[in-house]
Amino acid sequence: MSLLDTIAAISTPPGRGGLGVLRVSGPEARPIAERVLRGVREWQPWRAFLATLTGDDGEALDQVVVTYYAAPRSYTAEDTVEIACHGAPVVLRAGLDRLLGAGARLANPGEFTLRAFLHGRLDLPRAEAVHDLIQATTLYQARIATQQIEGAVSRRVAPLKEQLLGLITLLEAGIDFAEDDIEVAPAAEILARLDPLIAQSRTFARSYQYGKLVHEGVSLAIVGRPNAGKSSLFNRLVEQDRAIVTDIPGTTRDSVSETASLQGLPVKFIDTAGIREGRDLVESLGIERTYSAMADADCTLVVIDLAQPADPFDAELATRLTGPHLVVGNKCDLPRQNATESVPVSALTGEGIEALRSRIHELVAPEGRQEAGFLTSLRHARLLEEMLVALERARVAADENVPHEMLLLDLYSALTPLDAITGATTADDILNRIFSTFCIGK
Repeated sequence: MSLLDTIAAISTPPGRGGLGVLRVSGPEARPIAERVLRGVREWQPWRAFLATLTGDDGEALDQVVVTYYAAPRSYTAEDTVEIACHGAPVVLRAGLDRLLGAGARLANPGEFTLRAFLHGRLDLPRAEAVHDLIQATTLYQARIATQQIEGAVSRRVAPLKEQLLGLITLLEAGIDFAEDDIEVAPAAEILARLDPLIAQSRTFARSYQYGKLVHEGVSLAIVGRPNAGKSSLFNRLVEQDRAIVTDIPGTTRDSVSETASLQGLPVKFIDTAGIREGRDLVESLGIERTYSAMADADCTLVVIDLAQPADPFDAELATRLTGPHLVVGNKCDLPRQNATESVPVSALTGEGIEALRSRIHELVAPEGRQEAGFLTSLRHARLLEEMLVALERARVAADENVPHEMLLLDLYSALTPLDAITGATTADDILNRIFSTFCIGK
């Protein structure tokens, strides 16, 4: 792909809406827009003005609002024109066809953001955070992505790189003065610089444990005997009547899932069939899926009926779970006949639901909610692990008084993955893979 091309795309999602936006960016953005617009008296950067979008025959297609962003003060750092049409798909497609016919090329997925990166408007962590913001399903995810667009991750990486470059510079200087028998970097000083760098890098890498939950979410299976109130509890947790609830045992025959926000984390709640001896083939298949959901879920809620005497099966079910789980006692609003230790709730009245939400959050995120400066990208986490491996090798080399020329090889090996996080040494194929996951128009 060439930066000399002028690219165009529809930047709003497919479907009908009040508005739809056509975006054009590149060296010929303004001349191309002039060929498809009528009524533009004066192009003033960073101001909106009315114009008419015309068809191939010169007739009016739509009355539009046009905004012109002059380079380098635009999203892509190129001349950019955004045309806000009425949100009729036929108008947007016709407008895009006009722009392509006037000399623009259809943008590839993520190409506008890729150009922003290549022109230095965004570093790579910020560019990747744009995708996370578009894909966000909870407000917390959106807030974290916005913080990363503003540089939360980049600000954590910069001091690590500065410390590493300082140590590399020191060793390079020591090699230069080796002929003069001047010891610029004794082993004690190298270790004094390496140890805090390793500790800070390891802490940053560990932040992905929580960042993964924010980025990918967790799955939670709700299991138990029939009529324990699993479906009612499921509806309470997702805050909608998603599952059918009746007094008839075995109503739920198949797994039902819904994703909802739990203190900002996206959680996929899975309502399952009650576990008992199947009365027919359909119920037996549903119970098999329950066991499968238990095995696949990140955590499990075992629901028991507090209004019924304790059943040995409940305790046996809990022992089968090897992963994180909670025992939830439903129907706490009724006279209690079950003394099993559990988190008491009432799916009918809502009593105890907020306490249960907190317990679930503690179960899946024991370190608590974090607000900024943590990793949410698997790519970043793996690169930091590569850096740590190289730094550990360098530490062993320094401890054993290995020649500085050999130690520098490990330090440069640590610098390479750090540069790959920010994009300083990222190969074209990796860039294409990253930005290909973006939607067209962004």
